[in-house]
Amino acid sequence: MSTSPPDWLPGSMRSPLDDKLGIEIVDFDPDRLVATMPVAGNEQPFGLLHGGATCALVETIGSVAAAIGAGPDKQVVGIELNASYLRAATSGTVTAVCTPVRRGRTLSTFLVQVSDDAGNPTATARLTCMTLSARQ
Repeated sequence: MSTSPPDWLPGSMRSPLDDKLGIEIVDFDPDRLVATMPVAGNEQPFGLLHGGATCALVETIGSVAAAIGAGPDKQVVGIELNASYLRAATSGTVTAVCTPVRRGRTLSTFLVQVSDDAGNPTATARLTCMTLSARQ
């Protein structure tokens, strides 16, 4: 890990779903977050990485990017996700790289590129998050 998570980020923003899918954020650079997820255990019946698992990976890394950008006194929620599947992943690990497209006061948009172990693109996605006041 080249960039550690901010100290204020709760539990590195891991959710029970992240644990089930094996999603791990490996670099918390706000301009280039990186996460990984194993294909094994996340396949659909034909042995390919499930599109829903890919979307969960995108939601996780994009939401963490939005939370880091919003800061410790805010909460973020995803409001739109678009994903295109480019190539099937059948084994190994996929890596998601999240870069900001726009960071606004209330809306932030991120581009997420997902690739397999050989570096082949498997999916591309765009996530938009809304920034809210933190719950009391």
